[in-house]
Amino acid sequence: MLILDRLLTGLHEACAAFPDKRKGAGDYSMADIGLSAFSLFFMQSESFLSYQRSLEEGRKTSNCHTLFGMAKIPTDNHIRSMLDPVRPSHLQSSFDQVVAVLREKGGMREFEQLGGRTLIALDGTEYFCSYKLGCPHCLTRKRSNGKTEFYHSMLAATIVAPGHNMVVPLMPEFITKQDGAEPGEQEAKKQDCERNAAKRWLVAHSERVKELRPVYLGDDLFACQPFCEAVLASGADFLFTAKPDSHKTLYDFMNGAALNEVSHVRKEGAKKLTYRYRWFSGAPLRDGKDALSVNWIGVAISDAKGKTTYDGAFVTSLEVSHENVAKIATCARARWKIENESFNILKNNGYHLEHNFGHGKQHLAMLFVAMNLLAFAFHTACDCLEDLWVKAREAKRARKRFFEHIRTITAYLVFPDWQTLMTTLINSKPPPEIEKQIAG
Repeated sequence: MLILDRLLTGLHEACAAFPDKRKGAGDYSMADIGLSAFSLFFMQSESFLSYQRSLEEGRKTSNCHTLFGMAKIPTDNHIRSMLDPVRPSHLQSSFDQVVAVLREKGGMREFEQLGGRTLIALDGTEYFCSYKLGCPHCLTRKRSNGKTEFYHSMLAATIVAPGHNMVVPLMPEFITKQDGAEPGEQEAKKQDCERNAAKRWLVAHSERVKELRPVYLGDDLFACQPFCEAVLASGADFLFTAKPDSHKTLYDFMNGAALNEVSHVRKEGAKKLTYRYRWFSGAPLRDGKDALSVNWIGVAISDAKGKTTYDGAFVTSLEVSHENVAKIATCARARWKIENESFNILKNNGYHLEHNFGHGKQHLAMLFVAMNLLAFAFHTACDCLEDLWVKAREAKRARKRFFEHIRTITAYLVFPDWQTLMTTLINSKPPPEIEKQIAG
């Protein structure tokens, strides 16, 4: 488990550099405090630290020490208090390390599309809402019952690929009041908020991901000239949904024009589907002499009876031809993976993204969400690169069962390393040195 150990060592260094509000030396290092919080998300167990404290009392050691490299386990309240002033950006090096390890070990090959390009999907999501808890960074909105609701949301950036059931979350950009939403106006300005956060994400991260040769995916709200120009200025390309209602000039320009067209018939399981691709090159994205010229792609899928089961359209800065239109359209539709393979898993499959692990008064809510995403990224790296991890996942079949077993056995047994833990899961039997703990 050298790759996981390497990632955790990097995270230890990142946590050790967290700002420490204490004036003198404390009982717990910032590394222990940060890793303690992260361990909850990595093990998908809100009670992990409680069980480890019990093990430490009886065995004088715990999985916090052997697996995560902590010296001491802080109390939950101390963790929240010490981490509240820490900005999520302090975890950036660990997000970068995940991508670096995947590239170094060949884990990025399955994500590469369109001749070595990387698809990065952008989308916004909420991760906290409450009528009672709030902080200076909370957005607010008036509900129909007259009450004011506090909430947090973020602009997520995720590496995706069509046909790949894994995704790699990158550092998100948090949507805050600076994005133009005033109390009571958030619903009306949701698109502006996401766009502004996306622009900030590009400024902060475009140079960092430049070697991935990114193509950015997103829904219709990103298909506006200022953001498309920002993407191009960063050296990347875009592939965004473009609806007729929000792109009147674009569709008026193409109205009556001869469109390029090609169709393919595919058999998918028992279904016979017809894919119809249309495209037009050099259409204006908006009105005006300075309008950005884009290429438009339309995709319609119909079943054997001729019934249309999908109809979508996109604008892109990529050149479109008979040879690549189908592939580009497939990549464009992969933006849904940020919903299905990212948000859905984070909210409904063990990560509990919307659960309030601690809100704080400064940055705690944002830091915990960043740690949750980082745990997901670490898991993806293990899924792609760690053979023992993969075998253990396969032995327990479903992701949910895999983490259920981890939670259960680490509550009662201390494992000297990740390799021993994974081997125990694979064999459904602990090695002799671990069995002695049961006998004892």
